[in-house]
Amino acid sequence: MSANRGIPGIVIAPALIGGGLLLLPLIALIGRMNWAALPATLAAPETGSALALSLVTATAATLCCLLLGVPLAVVLSRTTGWVSVLLRAGVTLPLVLPPLVGGLALLSLLGRGGVFGNALADAGIRIPFTTLAVVIAQTFVALPFLVIAVEASLRGLTPAYGDAAATLGASRQTVLFRVTLPLIRPSLIAGTMLCFTRALGEFGATALFAGNAAGTTRTVPLAIYTAFNGAGVTQDTALTLSLILIAIAIAALAVVQGRAASRTL
Repeated sequence: MSANRGIPGIVIAPALIGGGLLLLPLIALIGRMNWAALPATLAAPETGSALALSLVTATAATLCCLLLGVPLAVVLSRTTGWVSVLLRAGVTLPLVLPPLVGGLALLSLLGRGGVFGNALADAGIRIPFTTLAVVIAQTFVALPFLVIAVEASLRGLTPAYGDAAATLGASRQTVLFRVTLPLIRPSLIAGTMLCFTRALGEFGATALFAGNAAGTTRTVPLAIYTAFNGAGVTQDTALTLSLILIAIAIAALAVVQGRAASRTL
């Protein structure tokens, strides 16, 4: 290693403090686990209900993100100028918005008195405070993760392969599905994993747009929140659900990092 690649001494202490700030709370949380009661807590109905609902809705939201996000990423990667700037700003906005603002925005669109809310109500369709609302809220906050990952990979892709396929008579659709998307498969998988993990951990927009009804909209994050308000779920259940979310997040990050490492080899 060259001298300029070494770690300057001045950054070591702040780096250790930063690492501790990120890791010590998680270690403390794991240390509070009642491991003897873990099997019974996992078998409790409220644990299974929240976990099953979260897995189902996060999976549905991830599928929605794939169906909508990949085309959006393709459009973003092939636009330039102010159109590209505006589109990218709109796509990334949910990343920086407070989640509760996202929930309020969804209510303003689909809730009673919203832009489409009254028309939907007249048609007998109610979206807010239903399981569908959970999926929509999760899709809203998770979609940017997939779009950003796929768009970055598409922009870095050499056009030679697609051009070669086109000169052989392949249509644009064939080039997209048979050439382009297979070439960015690692980024697509990484974006999907990040998307699923973000949907699984969504709280703020879901709480405001979907509510907190057990068995219908009470996902794992809402069950954890409910436990510390003393309503219906014990703190042992909250800690167990937190541990499950951490384990899923670590698994997803391991897949993402593994894919990133394989591309650098």
